[in-house]
This record gives sequence, structure tokens and C-alpha cells, in this order.
Amino acid sequence: MGKFIVKETKTGIKFDLKAANGEVIATSEVYSGKAACLAGIESVRRNAPIAGVEDQTVEGYEVLKHPKFEIYKDKAGEFRFHLKATNGQIIAVSEGYKAMAGCTNGIESVKKNAPDAPIEYAE
Repeated sequence: MGKFIVKETKTGIKFDLKAANGEVIATSEVYSGKAACLAGIESVRRNAPIAGVEDQTVEGYEVLKHPKFEIYKDKAGEFRFHLKATNGQIIAVSEGYKAMAGCTNGIESVKKNAPDAPIEYAE
């Protein structure tokens, strides 16, 4: 089972969603406080399982309603996704993947792990 790891940064607090194998599959923005960070986790738990997948790497892609995962290519040509909540705000982002298959596997992992993932606090 995956888990959310909440940790302090120099500028605030953020979370990583880790898969059972310990790999980070999604990361949050940096929040100003713990309550906002925990609210972000709850939003990921609520939205990930029901979010559609919008592949913005294909021409003429279908624009989906929120919540949704958006797949795109970054400047380095790697595939990435972000999860947007029902209000359109980005609530989690991925690392870069060399292949589309890795990116879609990452999305499936978020959908599977996020709803029941416990919250742990980094040292």
C-alpha cells in the first residue's frame, strides 16, 4: 500500500505520495501550513479515483471536465501528469517519464494508492 509523506521544506510544508515500492508517484505544491497540506491530501484522496485522463500530447485531444489527470510533455520531452481538482487547481504533479507507458502507470498507481494511503510525517 502507498503512503503520503508530509515534510517540512525551507518555505513551508509539502507531501509526496509514495507507492508500495517506495517510489514517489506524485508531489504537492509547497503549502504555508500543515492544515492546508492535509486538505491537499484529502483533495487527492477524493479526486484521484474519479478523475479522467486527458492526453494533451495528441493533436485534437478531448478536453475533459475536472477532476482530471492531464498528461503533457515537458521541455525535455518527458511525459508528466498533474492532477487537477474539481475547481481546476493542480493538487499533485508527477516526475518526468521517458515513455508514455510509465506516465500512465503512474496515474494508475495514484488512483489505486491515494484513497487509502496513510499519512506519515518525515523526520
